[in-house]
Order: sequence, then structure tokens, then C-alpha cells
Amino acid sequence: MRVLLCSIILAILVTRTGAQTTQPTDGPSLEVRAQSAFNRGDWAAAIPLLQELKTKYASIQPERVGAMEEQIRLAERSLATGAPAAPEVAVSPEKRRPHPKPATDATYETSIKELGNFEYDQTEGGDIPDDVKGLSGSKLRLKGFMIPMDQAESITTFAMVPDLFACCFGQPPQIQHTLVAKTPKGKAVSYYPDEIIVEGTLKVEEKKEDGFIISVFEVDVLSVRPAAK
Repeated sequence: MRVLLCSIILAILVTRTGAQTTQPTDGPSLEVRAQSAFNRGDWAAAIPLLQELKTKYASIQPERVGAMEEQIRLAERSLATGAPAAPEVAVSPEKRRPHPKPATDATYETSIKELGNFEYDQTEGGDIPDDVKGLSGSKLRLKGFMIPMDQAESITTFAMVPDLFACCFGQPPQIQHTLVAKTPKGKAVSYYPDEIIVEGTLKVEEKKEDGFIISVFEVDVLSVRPAAK
């Protein structure tokens, strides 16, 4: 299963970065909901979302349909056998280290995993620690990997994750280990295949669409640059 999940994500990443293609207006939102349901093992919710996503992309990005069909088959088998998604290990409330409140105008440097160092109910929500909420509005600097959410060039919205290939060793990141980064209006960035450093203003807020939690962290981007190798 780990190899299959890794192959699916690799296929999605390759097709995303291979060519610039216009997506349907609600494509990114639908994709976030489909992947969120799939990642948390909510197979009954994931299957119709993935099927709708496959239909939408069939005419504009047919090369992506195969990866979606693999996800659908996996979800259908898992639903039939009652197989749950393997949960990512989170830091327990007793062991987690609260985040300090950054000084005014100071830039808080951390990692994505450390930022999301708390247990989180991806279905119900409502359990973001107060110290994490207190970071909202702070300037942030952190490293991660880019997954474009709108197009492959002139990118204005992208997800940041700790590791593109974490699925090979466990599963895709939980929602508290994913950031949605947005560039200023009228500005865009190029795709970076390697680790990047993003600076910007953090927003901590549960965002829902059609009853699904689609994000808890957003960053209004000030700068994007490759991380030192």
C-alpha cells in the first residue's frame, strides 16, 4: 500500500509540474477535499469526490486520470474490507512544546512539523491549541516543499508540506502539517522542485468547504527562495 500511495503522489506531482494547464474554477477546492478525505481514510466521502475530480480532469488533464483511478480502486477496496488509514503519529498534549509568542515585528522561524505539533481531529476540528492560535498574524519563516494548487507556472497558490515523499514511509501529511501559501495579488512565483524557504504572515484559522476542513494554516507570502543544499 505504501508503494502504491507513493506512486499516486509521484504521478500527481509529475503531471502538475510537466505543463501549464488551465484548471476548472472549482478544481483546487475539489482536489483539496478529495485528498483530505482520502488521506484521513474516509473512503465513503473520498470515492465520490475522486470520481467527480476524475470527470472534471478527463478533458483538460487526461494524463492525471490514471492516478485518480488508482486512488478510487484503493479506496473502494479499503471500504469493502474495512481497512482504516494508518494514522500519522502526533505529539500528545503532555509532550508537546507550546509555541512562544513572537516579539512584535520579529520573524518566527520553525518547521512545518513543529508548527503543527499537536493532535488534531481532521473531521470535527476545534482543537487547535491557544498558543498556536496566538501565532496568527505573526511573521513566519519555514522550510518545506511546494505542491502547486492552481497551475504549474506563474503560481499564486501552493501547498507546503514537510516531505513530498513521506507516503513512502508512512502516509501523506495531516492537515496541521500542511500550509496553504498565497502570493500577493498580481504576483506569482515559479515552481521549485527542491526544498524552499518561505517568509510571510501566518493565518491560523479552520477553513471549511461543504463541511470538510480544508486547511488550518495559511501564509500570505512575502518571499520564496530555494533552501541551501
